[in-house]
Amino acid sequence: MRKKIISARKFIKPSFSYLVEKKRDGGEFSDEEIRFIVDSILDEEMPKFQQAAFAMAVYFQGMSAQETATFAEEMMLSGEVIDLTKITRPKIDKYSTGGVGDKTTLVLAPLAAACGVVMPTMNGVDEEHVISNLDKLSSIPGFNPVLDLKGFHSQLKKVGCTFIQQDPEIAPVDTILYQMRQETGTIPSLPLITGSVLSRKLAEGAEGLVIDVKWGNGSFIKDVEQAKQLARSITRVGRSMKRRCVALVTDMNQPLGDTVGTALEIKEAIQLLKGEGPEDLQELVLKLGMEIVRLAGVAGSTLSAKQTVQRHLKDGSALQKFKDMIEAQGGDSSVIDDPDKFPLAKHVRKLPAPKRGYVHTINAGLIAEGVAKLAKKKNGTFDPAVGVSEIKKVGTQVKQGEPLMMIHYNDEAKMEEALEYLKTAYRLAPKRPNPPELIVERVA
Repeated sequence: MRKKIISARKFIKPSFSYLVEKKRDGGEFSDEEIRFIVDSILDEEMPKFQQAAFAMAVYFQGMSAQETATFAEEMMLSGEVIDLTKITRPKIDKYSTGGVGDKTTLVLAPLAAACGVVMPTMNGVDEEHVISNLDKLSSIPGFNPVLDLKGFHSQLKKVGCTFIQQDPEIAPVDTILYQMRQETGTIPSLPLITGSVLSRKLAEGAEGLVIDVKWGNGSFIKDVEQAKQLARSITRVGRSMKRRCVALVTDMNQPLGDTVGTALEIKEAIQLLKGEGPEDLQELVLKLGMEIVRLAGVAGSTLSAKQTVQRHLKDGSALQKFKDMIEAQGGDSSVIDDPDKFPLAKHVRKLPAPKRGYVHTINAGLIAEGVAKLAKKKNGTFDPAVGVSEIKKVGTQVKQGEPLMMIHYNDEAKMEEALEYLKTAYRLAPKRPNPPELIVERVA
């Protein structure tokens, strides 16, 4: 567990009230004060109400880059820090703020492994929007999302990638604070997000990090400027911690790709691993993949990085790594070669366009909520067969009655409930809008 760091000079423990008031009034914490806060949360000495006050004070007053870096490092040291130095290949992880229909991490992990880059992926609760990557992978029969740290290391050495639940020994103070942030409305705090992301990803053994910061109605970040600030915060603090970081700010004002669901999205990920699939996802996989191989030092120039990514998608090696990963975690990889083995919904129904026009806007968040209403079971798992496909994107012209999407469902009652979300997600207009730029900014 946590390694206690002894300072050369005696540190007089302040009261928790003093620390909350100091930050409330715009003061800057010393390294010792941050270490004391993290230790006190870990040892359950800091009361919950003062943890909440601390989170709220940081939300309003922020933290400097130095404070945030120390905070991230101390949270990283609050639990196990995985040593991957015996694996000689470069270790680069990818973090996303979560998006609707986003299958990029499912593709990038095996793609990176095929390119000779280890991607030590543990799925955090902040990397999803209603349906997580582990929910999607659960549609593969037998797939096991739980590995202990020894198994995690072993699979990374053998396969080069994993998809598992975050181990409770990784940055436990971050886990405590994340729940507190959910309860206190402080999730959007940039320094708290930055500290959370870096503490977990670096504890997992990553030497570098590629970040996909999404903004829009399908993300918890609704403002593009806030997304840019978060991208700059994570890359700046990551560099101060001696880690290579690069971020892309990407649009999440419509679903990524043509499907939202579990098995439907896995099928689309398989297409992408064959170098096929929807154009927007192909573009994002290519751009993020290029960042990964360049950060890892596998490719030098932009052209070399592009050729490396495209070659491993086309020659089948990325798809093979996906199969290897599924098999290593107990899954039936035969569904990869024969996607028809995935369960099919009993019913498929179109969502008709109410009038002629162009798709002007789509609320991706409403689509995610609608799919969750269709798919979520009483035990909290998702029906793998249901979801939506053939999603019409912004700028597409449609006739009255033409499907805006196809809805796959098993339960009529859930269908009626989901329709309330899906119908209101689309807005049509007589003039063609300018489709949004998928990649808004690169921060390095």
